[in-house]
Amino acid sequence: MAGKKDSTVVPLRRVTSLAANQHRTPAHRELAALLAAHAPHDGGFALRVPGVHAIRFSRPTTSPTRATLRPMLCIVAQGAKVVMLGRDVFEYDANRMLVFSIDLPVAGQVLRASPAEPYLCLRLDLDPYRIAALALRVFPEGVPAPTDMRGLYVASASDEIVDAASRLLALVSQPSDAELLAPLIIDEILIRLLRSPVGSRVAQIGYVDSGVQRIARAVSEIRANFSQPLRVKSLARLVNMSASSFYQHFKAVTSMSPLQYQKVLRLEEARRRMLVEPLDAQGAAREVGYASASQFSREYARYFGSTPARDVARLRDEGAVVVSAAR
Repeated sequence: MAGKKDSTVVPLRRVTSLAANQHRTPAHRELAALLAAHAPHDGGFALRVPGVHAIRFSRPTTSPTRATLRPMLCIVAQGAKVVMLGRDVFEYDANRMLVFSIDLPVAGQVLRASPAEPYLCLRLDLDPYRIAALALRVFPEGVPAPTDMRGLYVASASDEIVDAASRLLALVSQPSDAELLAPLIIDEILIRLLRSPVGSRVAQIGYVDSGVQRIARAVSEIRANFSQPLRVKSLARLVNMSASSFYQHFKAVTSMSPLQYQKVLRLEEARRRMLVEPLDAQGAAREVGYASASQFSREYARYFGSTPARDVARLRDEGAVVVSAAR
């Protein structure tokens, strides 16, 4: 019938799955011991070396945690986690690394963890300028064209990268050595990542005119003006693309349309504001750009699984901290 809404549920697409058994090497065990020392209890810890974080969870999480994450490399030493981007599902453990090439709103859930063997992960923030400089050395004749444009992907965690990560963490407790040597070890990790099977995709992070970086510029514009009406043609002009090409590239990189991306940012920012400011759902909806409070409440419940009031009350009871999705 004409005018009938499509109620088809789009199925999730599993991009990577966990192996039946984790293959943990001595390098993984050493990295796990160092992460446990630098993350004494559950949570994320920014370490002395800029851009390096230790993460720990002692039990599986019962529901996904939603956040917008910036370019980073995640190396798991112990346990397992799943990250969902749109309908794509990425599972990773000590056998794999997760790479974010661009700011992406994702949902994550810890799958394997216990007090005796917590989930332990090293997060390294990725600097586009550093990657660009190293890519010139790794690919002196030019970077091979990547076969996949997605801004989130999983790669095998080589023993060499895990060993370098362990050496990087060992430096944290030696401030004078860390200042001189940590940048060299970070370069080693990035060079090994660039020389891996996903190297051409990682290199796109550093190239100003790459498809990934063009979409990154558009994402920055959306995030800076998330409460304003979204104009696809203006964003396309900003990154020197036709509107149709921009739309296709944006969806290939982020797994969602520009409008869907903006909606996620609005919902996440509204959630944060209700949690930290004296705002009700109507006030939060207005501040993030919704003209209709009822539409906001419906979309919020679909995205977070609960009404705004119930969701925020639960977060406050849990003592949750929600980071701003906007810049």
